[in-house]
Amino acid sequence: MKKRLVMIAGVCVCTLIAAAGLYQNYSKNEKYQKQLFAMDTYMEFTAYGRGGQQAVEKAAKEVQRLDALLSAQNEESQVYALNQRGSLEVSDDLAEIIQRGKEIFQETDGLFDDTIYPLMELWGFPTGEYHVPSGEEIENLLPDVDGGTVEISGNTVTLGEGQQIDLGGIAKGYTGEKMTEIFQGYGVSSAMVSLGGNIQAIGTKPDGSSWRVGIRDPKGSQQDYAGVLQVQNEAVVTSGGYERYFEEDGRTYIHIIDPRTGYPVENDLLSVTIVSPDGTLADGLSTALYIMGYDKAVQFWEQHQDEFDVILITADEQIHVSKKLQDSFQSDKNWETIE
Repeated sequence: MKKRLVMIAGVCVCTLIAAAGLYQNYSKNEKYQKQLFAMDTYMEFTAYGRGGQQAVEKAAKEVQRLDALLSAQNEESQVYALNQRGSLEVSDDLAEIIQRGKEIFQETDGLFDDTIYPLMELWGFPTGEYHVPSGEEIENLLPDVDGGTVEISGNTVTLGEGQQIDLGGIAKGYTGEKMTEIFQGYGVSSAMVSLGGNIQAIGTKPDGSSWRVGIRDPKGSQQDYAGVLQVQNEAVVTSGGYERYFEEDGRTYIHIIDPRTGYPVENDLLSVTIVSPDGTLADGLSTALYIMGYDKAVQFWEQHQDEFDVILITADEQIHVSKKLQDSFQSDKNWETIE
């Protein structure tokens, strides 16, 4: 009798251990998702495993908070208040993102510039009321476009006379970093954040493999990819003229404006993809390198290879991939390695 009881008990213990293993595996692979529209784009958060549901819910609330804080068009936002008053004591988040903007401004010799907002308004990009301004209108605003004159003292930000800022060039990258902090805080080690053209990969997929991120074909539809990149714990940010533009009198005007000229960029690039652990940097550099054009973008990458990697698609539809990405990039189109 004792032997039988021991055997039954042993079977029960083994069954419980097996069930616990199955539950743990199920929990690890359980998928949680959340979609929303914020920062003028559709977003999706995907997380796996324990803490995933709480993480995606918290992430969605944080995005809505940051959107309300950073929007230049929302009359209730701190950015709007700063633009109206010229000087304001702001939140830690806003002070941090403006400081990061200044750093990227300096690193790119002013090609990334948060003070471009008056020119964006002049062309009608924030509202969709597009308009080709006169040369005189542009010349009148150009002196006010200079991110180097923005002052930060503690949490007090002071703009130059006539200046207004728009943080759209780095807001999503900064937000992606905040999402990473949230997921990691809930113990999530497998997650993907999609913020429009900004992707933040957290850890690996549940099976341990890398995340696969599609690089959009700038000449195709939203579902067409120029290639696929495998990443772990990195941001992948793409900028291109196809994202927002208008046509007038047979000419196309894209939403990326050169702060040196006040005009939408026209050069030999179709898109720029930046890959970096630093999402804010990746966001800002994707714009700056697009403005540079191919040759200067390559030179800039050569000088900063320790900070980021790059995929450049040129007007001839050739794909150029920095050397560290060559083993993780796949495409059935023509592509070459940037050495």
